[in-house]
Amino acid sequence: MFAKAERILISGHLSPDGDSLGSMIALARMLVGTGRQAWATADIKALGKPGFLDGTAEIIPLRKLKRRKFDLFVYVDAAKPDRLPPEVRPFAEKLPTVIFDHHATSEESGEASIIDASASSTGEIVWRFAKWMRWPFDRTIAEALWVAIATDTGRFAYDNTKPGTLRAATDLLKYGVRTAEINDTLYCAFPMKAMELKRRAWRSLHVWKNRKVAEVSLTRDDFREVRGTKADAEDVIEIPRQVARNEIALFFYQIPDRTHETRVSIRTRGPWDATALATLFGGGGHRRAAGCTIKGGMAVAKRQMRKAVRDMLGMPKGQA
Repeated sequence: MFAKAERILISGHLSPDGDSLGSMIALARMLVGTGRQAWATADIKALGKPGFLDGTAEIIPLRKLKRRKFDLFVYVDAAKPDRLPPEVRPFAEKLPTVIFDHHATSEESGEASIIDASASSTGEIVWRFAKWMRWPFDRTIAEALWVAIATDTGRFAYDNTKPGTLRAATDLLKYGVRTAEINDTLYCAFPMKAMELKRRAWRSLHVWKNRKVAEVSLTRDDFREVRGTKADAEDVIEIPRQVARNEIALFFYQIPDRTHETRVSIRTRGPWDATALATLFGGGGHRRAAGCTIKGGMAVAKRQMRKAVRDMLGMPKGQA
């Protein structure tokens, strides 16, 4: 798998979050430490808050991939190839491919698929694999994996935090992870455009089914007027989740592009499975966190998703 590879390209999903970016950076640096040439690639403008990580300077921008040659392609935290940036999908089709992922809807393919839906994060899987391979660690690698694990577990608060998750975190602390600085950067410091997007999302809050369901939304105009990106709205989904007794939280948003689509982030509590909603629209994810894209404007997306939620909850038609 990795033994014969000399030039390795590593990608995560579109608009990489902390788990995707952290796993990419860690894998690339560890492979370089074993004497191989390895590069992570991403849209540099879409890194968001995790973009502070050491190692981002070595990331190859997607637009610079065309003339480069590789002999192995690795992708992380992307359940399906169509979740990868368009620029890297040809590599997934033509090169030997390795997958690291923890999504319940992940598809096995390529030469090797290292998938564990019970893992807290892709970062935890990468940590396990690296320990098994006896790859080198340093603080940059440890901090990248710490961000991967901490962001996907809600700072170790979600129910995907297991004993193995904490064992991984304990090991990473040995390499000098700056936990307080990372926490402040990710959760305690926001640019004004992110604050304005949150303000607009708060104004859109709609609660129904006796507070069991709560939703917020951001339109293309919201993003354009604020000059913000999806990365600036990464934690907006926490607004509906904060409603007391909430069990299903929805975030509808339209990024400023030319498609006539609305994206939906889904979070659940109690007996409800977020992937059961997301897969109805071709999406996927985890039991507690999933997402999908609905073809249509905001009103169409809300109507279709609300119907799906009502069906899941066994509600009579027309209640929302």
